Amino acid sequence: MSTQLAHTPLDVAKIREDFPILAMEVRGKPLVYLDNAATSQKPRSVIHALTQYYERENGNIHRGVHYLSEKATELYDLTRETARRFFHARHAHEMIFTRGATEGINLVASSFAQGVLRGGDEILVSTMEHHSNIVPWQMACERTGAVLKVIPITDAGELDMGAYRALLSERTKLVSVAHISNALGTINPVAEIVRLAHEVGAAVFIDGAQSAPHAQVDLQAIDCDFFACSGHKMLGPTGASILYGKEAWLDKLPPYMGGGDMIDYVSFERTTYARLPSKFEAGTPSIGDVVAYRHAFEYLEQVGLDAVAAHEHELLAHATEQLRDIPGVRLIGTAAEKAGVLSFTMDCAHPHDIGTILDGFGIAIRAGHHCAQPLMRRYGVPATARASFYLYNTRDEVDRLVQGIHHVRSVFA
Repeated sequence: MSTQLAHTPLDVAKIREDFPILAMEVRGKPLVYLDNAATSQKPRSVIHALTQYYERENGNIHRGVHYLSEKATELYDLTRETARRFFHARHAHEMIFTRGATEGINLVASSFAQGVLRGGDEILVSTMEHHSNIVPWQMACERTGAVLKVIPITDAGELDMGAYRALLSERTKLVSVAHISNALGTINPVAEIVRLAHEVGAAVFIDGAQSAPHAQVDLQAIDCDFFACSGHKMLGPTGASILYGKEAWLDKLPPYMGGGDMIDYVSFERTTYARLPSKFEAGTPSIGDVVAYRHAFEYLEQVGLDAVAAHEHELLAHATEQLRDIPGVRLIGTAAEKAGVLSFTMDCAHPHDIGTILDGFGIAIRAGHHCAQPLMRRYGVPATARASFYLYNTRDEVDRLVQGIHHVRSVFA
């Protein structure tokens, strides 16, 4: 996750040529897309792969003996192997395709509730979690009598590791935290979090929705038990994402849904289940999206994640320096280790007004609670404005954002 690694600077102008949407104008102005924590734009290779699939490769997988079924199966399974390589997982069958990170968390929470949790067990999450990493665990606790406990954060937006150590006990069965906060940009020390949890026998789920697109993720080095990411936030199409689970856990947990390829043998008396990964992929998946997803992995591999992280760090530093000089701007989240997410409020304008005015200049940011209402309450704000950077953003775009914020102040101050 370090941004200090040696790397070749990105050729951002060349990268931008690969993303056709970045050439468009919005409200008569060149588009400045700074809502990458919500979803990323797509390179031509991903768009072409999706079109190519439906024009020349469309068939259902793992069940046909004809050419198109075999071709679709080959491409579908090739993405799984590419994901294994990308995340340095041990086995391809540990990579489960889901629609998104939310589905991956729900899958594990549901299966954990059915197969592992008992009354009095404890699950730890943190104050900075996305609702998708809170609600499924609450539902699991409601079904089993387990207890949800919350790891507090500091004013800077860093996990209180002392409090985390104090919360861990033999009752802790699972810890689930974000690798990078979508609302603060905080990079959590996940390897240390995993090490401490394993000392008390707890499993660890890492929400990687905001880390997988922006930095090298080595699942074997982190040693987490589960990891989920969102394909559409890392240049891929919507509808195709990855849930990673260690083989031993995936073998142990019961299936999440029934039907389709997840069976081994079915009778009216009893059903047995398929081996991994089919056990957790019921029904017909979003095949075309999975096929195109491979090209997102390959694009990021070609560019280099260390270079992406360093580029975003430079943009974040430039934006932070500029915004700190604007009267009435409050930065939310100032952790020492941050990814390219800049959340802020203004004393003169609601975040929705900030977002609306910036949109008039063709600048796309996110305004709201970012699906992190407990975190907003921690900071005593109803919402923030959030600019989030990616590999195709430029220093000039940051300057346009700053100019826009000055304009907001001139309108409301």
